[in-house]
Amino acid sequence: MKLQTVKDVDLQGKRVLIRVDFNVPLKDGVVTDDTRIESALPTVRYILDQKGTSLVVMSHFGRPKGKKDPAFSMVPVAKRFEELLGRKVKVASDVIGDVVKKEVADLKAGEVLLLENVRFYKEEEANDEGFSKELAAYGDIYVNDAFGTAHRAHASTEGVAHFLPAVAGFLIEKEVKFFAPLLENPDKPFVAIIGGSKVSSKISVLESLARTCDAIVIAGGMAYTFLKVQGHAIGKSLLEAEYLDVAKSFLAKAQEKGVRVILPVDHVCAAEFNEQAEVVSVDSVDIPEGLIGMDVGPKTLALVDKELKGAKSIVWNGPMGVFEFDAFAAGTKAVAKMVAECTGTTVVGGGDSVAAVNKFGFADRIDHVSTGGGASLEFLEGRELPGIKALEK
Repeated sequence: MKLQTVKDVDLQGKRVLIRVDFNVPLKDGVVTDDTRIESALPTVRYILDQKGTSLVVMSHFGRPKGKKDPAFSMVPVAKRFEELLGRKVKVASDVIGDVVKKEVADLKAGEVLLLENVRFYKEEEANDEGFSKELAAYGDIYVNDAFGTAHRAHASTEGVAHFLPAVAGFLIEKEVKFFAPLLENPDKPFVAIIGGSKVSSKISVLESLARTCDAIVIAGGMAYTFLKVQGHAIGKSLLEAEYLDVAKSFLAKAQEKGVRVILPVDHVCAAEFNEQAEVVSVDSVDIPEGLIGMDVGPKTLALVDKELKGAKSIVWNGPMGVFEFDAFAAGTKAVAKMVAECTGTTVVGGGDSVAAVNKFGFADRIDHVSTGGGASLEFLEGRELPGIKALEK
């Protein structure tokens, strides 16, 4: 996958239109986690360092459902963006219209204008051609650095690219650099750790990774459906009965391909799905009646450790258990530490596993922590991401 980036084009004297992902958590009008803003800064700074450039910034924030809703205004986000960037950020009065056209036209070299929330217009998510053209008129060149929305064919992520020269920012370049080899030609041994609650949301990822993986660790709530297929007792643990055949078929295919599948062999359980529930250790693959599997046990972690020790490539998507409950977080924390200590290339993608490496303080020891939950999942499924496809050479 070959992408043109901001470094491949002459930006001097140009007005640059950039799509970023500033969909950040907000509490009482203050940004509580600015990771996504920070992630866009290298590209923004590079553009502004080029002689004579000005910048028009587009993002969505929340789900205003195609209507102008002050609760989803970009104004509080702009405040934090301005603080981190260290220069004035103007906020446009709207997304489109004559007033905005003038605000864009009046931009001087070195100035930054953040448009209002692009999702204030239903035409954004509909990838409306007319809306895309109006946005494209704001720039001489289009840069997409919003990996978090790259799986959406929206006007600001895909439509605009049809009307302007289009290149990737550094964040998208980095995401592709780490994810693409995992599906194409990973360094071996390649181990995937796939957790999460549901088989239904991860089966496509499992099937895609089975093509290039040497071993797949399956954990989290979805592991119990696989254990049930193998004839094990799972107590009151999460079960997707309608996916038993799918799970059985996957295990058979993996065996055919010679892919090792590691499932939990012991568990940390509770009688209720509750943060205060009493911890019950089960030193067996079978879970007694009346208990719910909440995390993996020490024997399972030893098996995972053995697989990861010699791995040259690792991808981790989804926690090992209910890590948001401290009493059931040990498995996820242990795996986060194992991944951090691995000498191979390590990639963490997906909201919960990213939250886990941040929570346990291992993020800075992972080669790549993805900024896109849904986008990284679809990338791993081998699906074409419209926002990235539009940038290919």
